[in-house]
Amino acid sequence: MAAETIDDFLRRHESSELLRFTTAGSVDDGKSTLIGRLLYDTKGVYEDQLASIKSSRINRSTGSIDFSLLTDGLKAEREQGITIDVAYRYFATAKRKFIIADTPGHEQYTRNMATGASTATLAIVLIDARKGVLPQSRRHAYISSLLGIPNLVVAVNKMDLVDFSQEVFEQIRRDFTAFAAQLDLPDPVFIPISALDGDNVVSNSPRTSWYNGPNLLHHLETAPISVVHNYEDFRLAVQYVIRPDLDFRGYAGQIASGAIRPGAPVMVLPSGRTSKVKSIATFDGNLDVAFPPMSITLTLEDELDISRGDMLVDPAGMPHVSRRVEAALVWMNQEPLELNRPYLLKHTTQQIGVTVTAIEARIDVNTLAQDQPERLQLNEIGIVSLETTKPLFYDPYTSNRATGSLILIDPTTNATLAAGMLRHRRTLPATQAIAPLLNFEAGRLTPAERYARAGHLPATVWLTARAELVWSLERKLFERGCLVQAIADDVESHRLPEVARILNSAGLIAICSSGSNDAADLGRAEELVGSGKLFAYNPSDLSPKDDDACNRIIRDLEKRGILTPADFASGEGI
Repeated sequence: MAAETIDDFLRRHESSELLRFTTAGSVDDGKSTLIGRLLYDTKGVYEDQLASIKSSRINRSTGSIDFSLLTDGLKAEREQGITIDVAYRYFATAKRKFIIADTPGHEQYTRNMATGASTATLAIVLIDARKGVLPQSRRHAYISSLLGIPNLVVAVNKMDLVDFSQEVFEQIRRDFTAFAAQLDLPDPVFIPISALDGDNVVSNSPRTSWYNGPNLLHHLETAPISVVHNYEDFRLAVQYVIRPDLDFRGYAGQIASGAIRPGAPVMVLPSGRTSKVKSIATFDGNLDVAFPPMSITLTLEDELDISRGDMLVDPAGMPHVSRRVEAALVWMNQEPLELNRPYLLKHTTQQIGVTVTAIEARIDVNTLAQDQPERLQLNEIGIVSLETTKPLFYDPYTSNRATGSLILIDPTTNATLAAGMLRHRRTLPATQAIAPLLNFEAGRLTPAERYARAGHLPATVWLTARAELVWSLERKLFERGCLVQAIADDVESHRLPEVARILNSAGLIAICSSGSNDAADLGRAEELVGSGKLFAYNPSDLSPKDDDACNRIIRDLEKRGILTPADFASGEGI
């Protein structure tokens, strides 16, 4: 009977949900005390721990227990009554399991807060009811926004010291809401608490009769656990090539996003070679399907040259591939960031050289004002442009944490310098003049020489409202040997004709993704790229299937003499 009860308990515990959350706030807002109270009231403290704390010579509480000592483990933390390093604690209730990251409040430890919050799906920002919204409160709210944490709780602590005043609570709610409205933050949940006395921590307090919301523990148990994994686009960064004998070659790694099955097509980056999944191997045997964050070994139907740092992706949902990227950086080192100095960049399973080519903006997290300094100092946050020695295969951090995050490393000391979140590539600013670039002198390479090398004439394919079709067509033309460049997402629509003309002048086929099929816009585009070089297609002209639509466009280009069918018929490209 006892064995069955234990088995039932273990099964229930194994299947319960896990919520990772972080606490943040200014110094002395009561973060460690709150976590200690949660652990104590949910029976998450061992008796020997409790006895040790009760007998400690350090006790800043008016009661018999200083709950902060349950999380502040370092000697310096206990002596000073502050949190210095991130402290991780675990507890469980009948409904959920929890992992807490107690992060420091001092500005000088902002880097520690960013580290602790990087895996959280909920953030608790504590505010001292006596002091209101402080700079560190805004700083931690901004970092929560930067890291894309989907749930935010504002715990207004020490309500017992303001006589549980509803007016004080409402003023803090208004001040914080006004600041949060400027950020990409979810609607915060506000809870008045007293971490020391336990009001509204694990049970509703009669001293806040004017508050009708949930207590903190109830909210933690019922808050939606947003899926942080992207199940749409398959990404697996190769960590290790397993070759035990001549009959097996597997590519091991952890799935960053997407699901995969045997028989599914995959593409290897950076080579661009394609194959199909032969099997999904694990220690416990082969699988019929795998998904994040599972660690697996894939075997492919074809023998391809793949090594650590390469990435297996879904050909229908490609990541961005570029050596020039933009990222938000939290600088974590005493030595400031220097432009054009060689650093190392760790991204997924590859480590490559990188330089910071520009600091686009430094963010003042108190006012959200921006400036452009020459350096970033410790704990400062900035938007920077990076140039790597090899292409990165990445997604924006907001859509894929695993492929959208990076760290910068000092190549000499191997110290971690910064944590970064990759961003969508910026559009060209409206003030940037492209027109002067169009008035270049004729080069020394003639159009005939370019045609002889490429095997096709330059052209501009104009597609309306079919962004994914742009990438599919680019891939098909590239695999057939064409010099081709898609222009999508990166360029404002009114700049497309100018950029297309530059590409055409170099002998390339330009594929433009435009949201407009207005006759005036098309006329202007044809005037710029040249008569007979613009081929525009509306969604109604093409099949809804991208593959069929690509074939239709390619046949049109062959009929117009842009492509040479005979060269493609051999299957060898040009």
